[in-house]
Amino acid sequence: MIVLGLDPGLGCTGWGVIAAEGNRLGHIANGQVRTDAKAPLPRRLLELSDLLGAVLAEHDPGAAAVEEVYVNENPQSTLKLGQARGVVLLVAAARGIEVGEYAPSLVKKAVVGTGGADKAQVRAMVQRLLPGARIAGPDAADALAVAITHAHHLASARLVPRSSRA
Repeated sequence: MIVLGLDPGLGCTGWGVIAAEGNRLGHIANGQVRTDAKAPLPRRLLELSDLLGAVLAEHDPGAAAVEEVYVNENPQSTLKLGQARGVVLLVAAARGIEVGEYAPSLVKKAVVGTGGADKAQVRAMVQRLLPGARIAGPDAADALAVAITHAHHLASARLVPRSSRA
């Protein structure tokens, strides 16, 4: 299965695409899409939608996952992050892709082993789990970590019989 991970942001949204077959993972692509900081908010959101739509069209993922919003000290930044996240969810939903949502601490715990890991630790573990991948930047590394987390959750869900799920 092809899994797309997304680390939303208004200025820069990271994306990562992996192939997941059971517990085996393979890197396909990753990158960061940026919007023009000088453009009005509606234009930036449309630009984000267009850029992510192109990523989905190119890689045609069967599943997607996104980081949940974390609350910044700056409420304006949190609001902009939420708006960007809404665009990310909309773009995936418009293509009929179900989207998993994960708290940043859960992603860090799934990939690094501790929910308090820093960006450098996340990048190092992503690099170890996807050897040979050239990571486009910190947001792309976070997006790959989200994809890895979702792939593991999907694999675990397939192993648990439906009758024993809550």
